[in-house]
Amino acid sequence: MKILLIQPRMNKRPMDSSLKIQMSPPLALLTLAKLTPERHEVIIINENVEKLNYDINTDLVGITITVDVMPRACGIAEEFRKRGVPVVAGGIHITCFPYECSHLFDAICVGPAERVWARILQDIEAGRLKKEYQDMHNFCGSEIVPPLYGRFAQKNYLYPNVVLTGRGCPNRCGFCYNSCENRLFVRRPIKDVIEDIKALGTRHILFIDDNFAGDPSYTEELLENIREMKLAWGAAVTTQIIDYPDLLDLMADSGCKSLFIGFESLNKQSLESVGKRNNVDRYEELVEAIHGRNIMINASMVFGLDGDNQETFQYTLDWLIKMRIETLTSHILTPYPGTRLYRSLDEAGRITDNNLERYDTAHVVFQPVGMTASELYNGYLSMYRRFYSFRNIARRLPRCAPQRAPYILFNLFYRKFGRATAALAKMVPMRALGKIAARISYGVNERYAIY
Repeated sequence: MKILLIQPRMNKRPMDSSLKIQMSPPLALLTLAKLTPERHEVIIINENVEKLNYDINTDLVGITITVDVMPRACGIAEEFRKRGVPVVAGGIHITCFPYECSHLFDAICVGPAERVWARILQDIEAGRLKKEYQDMHNFCGSEIVPPLYGRFAQKNYLYPNVVLTGRGCPNRCGFCYNSCENRLFVRRPIKDVIEDIKALGTRHILFIDDNFAGDPSYTEELLENIREMKLAWGAAVTTQIIDYPDLLDLMADSGCKSLFIGFESLNKQSLESVGKRNNVDRYEELVEAIHGRNIMINASMVFGLDGDNQETFQYTLDWLIKMRIETLTSHILTPYPGTRLYRSLDEAGRITDNNLERYDTAHVVFQPVGMTASELYNGYLSMYRRFYSFRNIARRLPRCAPQRAPYILFNLFYRKFGRATAALAKMVPMRALGKIAARISYGVNERYAIY
């Protein structure tokens, strides 16, 4: 069979450039490609980097879906189904909200694809395709199949050097996809992770787990195994990492350069409104502990929680600048379908917009409590504009000299002048820009393998 796998085009948020949508390749589709028997032909189309031709000769279409691309995915499915091509959909939105999606596609895959993809292909060939495929019982990390690294046009992506150590998160914060019923938390065998790192042939690695330190003992063992590899790496963790100073030491010693941290809010009441465990009173201690180990911080902040008001924006900005937080990823609270937050807001009649294209954390789709929808949206935009002003970039300049090159690259060339950098990528391959940035930031020469 000829199988067409599609990543639907995402809509850029107000602060985004093409650098964002071409950050890394669609790992879900690369995993499906790895799972597909060699007798089948696989074509991958990422609409963020190339145009989709509906008249392409194919026997099956597979689409991976996050909530904000759901309308686009439905349009794609409709066009191919008109042509008599069956369409199978999967991804996190399908997994978390399956019963509202199943009628829109010929079949849906709920949860991991590892156990069911081959079955789907067999059923297509035999003409007995079912409406739903799901097999998550006792799914374990050793079953996770790595993406087919290097198979598809890496030149189109800023950082294709991404690795998963597992899936999911042990926490169940109400606004997060991990509060959905069908979400798992599993860790991969460490030897499998190391094999993936070696397969990439670079010392610059991005671990893209929801929570890299969700199982601290596992993370400690992994870092002990990679510390001699001399990597430069980044990952996402929660604020609970402050409870593990020895693990922070090991992170620094094994090459951690940056941590994405879900602070989300400086207000305990706001965090409690979505059931998020918090240690707000230790935030400053946490920042000092991380900066003291020469690790930069990308702070995730969410606005629009029930404890927020108009003063929240200025208070948060002042704190971020005082603590010299290197980068900010800001969000408007978004009730992803299938989460506890969505159910509670829906029951309260507070959902005001059902256009899923706007469920991208950059639009207000519900009725806030402490401010108007307009005040929330304008405050969110203002946070980005002021945080990345020249004045505040200078005020947040890291005290640690080795951090200044990556800091300036991100704040100026990725955020402040991201669109100009993206325009340059039309003349220079995106991957080349990523290699240059890694070399300037961390002295990593990505032309050479590490083994």
